[in-house]
Amino acid sequence: MSEPFLIGDTMTGGYGNGPDILHECTIAVDRGEIAVIVGPNGAGKSTAMRAVFGMLNVRQGAVRLNGEDITALSPQDRVVKGMGFVPQTHNIFTSMTVEENLEMGAFIRTDDISGTMEQVYELFPILREKRHQAAGELSGGQRQQVAVGRALMTKPTVLMLDEPTAGVSPIVMDELFDRIIEVARTGISILMVEQNARQALEIADKGYVLVQGRNAHTGSGKDLLADSEVRRSFLGG
Repeated sequence: MSEPFLIGDTMTGGYGNGPDILHECTIAVDRGEIAVIVGPNGAGKSTAMRAVFGMLNVRQGAVRLNGEDITALSPQDRVVKGMGFVPQTHNIFTSMTVEENLEMGAFIRTDDISGTMEQVYELFPILREKRHQAAGELSGGQRQQVAVGRALMTKPTVLMLDEPTAGVSPIVMDELFDRIIEVARTGISILMVEQNARQALEIADKGYVLVQGRNAHTGSGKDLLADSEVRRSFLGG
């Protein structure tokens, strides 16, 4: 069996010198797949994602990208390796225009970025329309599009999204999920933490249910949705 494109393998760790939050937790995603991390509040979902991105100490276990051990790399170095990360909050520069935000996303690149910007505008047409507007003036859903677009400007091989639909309307959530599917179809791996577990699992190739920093259930999105215990415990029946 070949290893997944990105894997946080049996990760144990926490923040700084604090207690372990993750306990032998494994999260993985293949090329062009959507993997979703769900679970109750305080389950360690965002912590698992941050561990994969290098934002906390992994005391045991390892993170590997395309077969390379990147456990010791800083988040900045992981971006250079092809990982894009969109935090849940404070993920745009509000005083800058939409286009300036996208340009900031391409900070590590030395080549022509105009083609990538065009791809972002095709994915999110509203951003083209509002490209000269301050990002802080946009709706919540549009801000999320800017944040995702900015991460895509680095031309990542993996896009990590922390609660991308938090605080947006159901219509906007459906639209964002549609765009995320489109991104995955281009061959980019998507790793996503999501409160809207049922909707997220519907689009997931792979799902991870975490409880208290441990893997409780793992399977395809379809299998987890069909699992009576998962439905009863985490999806409201």
